[in-house]
Amino acid sequence: MVTPNKIQLYFMPGMAASSKIFEYLDLSNDVFESHFLEWKLPQKDESITDYAKRMASEIKHDSAILIGVSFGGVLVQEMAKFVNPKKVIIISSVKSCNELPKRMQWARNTGLYKIFPSGLLQEIPSFKVLAVTKSLKKKFELYDTYFFRKESEYLDWAVKNMLCWREEEYNPDIIHIHGTADSVFPIKNIKTCIPVRGGTHAMILTKAKWFNDNLPKLLLD
Repeated sequence: MVTPNKIQLYFMPGMAASSKIFEYLDLSNDVFESHFLEWKLPQKDESITDYAKRMASEIKHDSAILIGVSFGGVLVQEMAKFVNPKKVIIISSVKSCNELPKRMQWARNTGLYKIFPSGLLQEIPSFKVLAVTKSLKKKFELYDTYFFRKESEYLDWAVKNMLCWREEEYNPDIIHIHGTADSVFPIKNIKTCIPVRGGTHAMILTKAKWFNDNLPKLLLD
């Protein structure tokens, strides 16, 4: 049920992740009403535009704020073409294909992504017994906790549409929050953003205090 006097927030997680990645956000229930979207399985040969149109049907309120992480940030930009959002906020993401790192552009241009071994990701739980360091054990724990869309048809589609996203222009009003230590989308390639010092690609989890301190101001501005 939508409460008219509250600011409506729609959250889209990163590639293959569940909305659990937002569990450490602490936003006032008196001011904001949060809606957490989940990845759907793509239809056969579905374009990211058509997928975004399907996902946009989940937006039940005009002038809502769309918030997306990583590939979810790309998707909310596409969804914004079908709804009338008040704001679009992307986190650990890119605003155009020109912000992709060179290695991703190379994988796109050579077609290397077509041999992406998505089946290996489905076998990650079987590798947990090989984790001998605390760091590796932590990564497996994160995988178990936050990733739920593990089907090859989703992973193949997601990798293709992330790398082959051809958007070159972007809305200058997009609020882009990016970590200075993001190794997936290095900040050196990002044109304009709000930098989070020491933030990695997973900073929606690891820098929750920063978001709880700063996100409300960005939402209300």
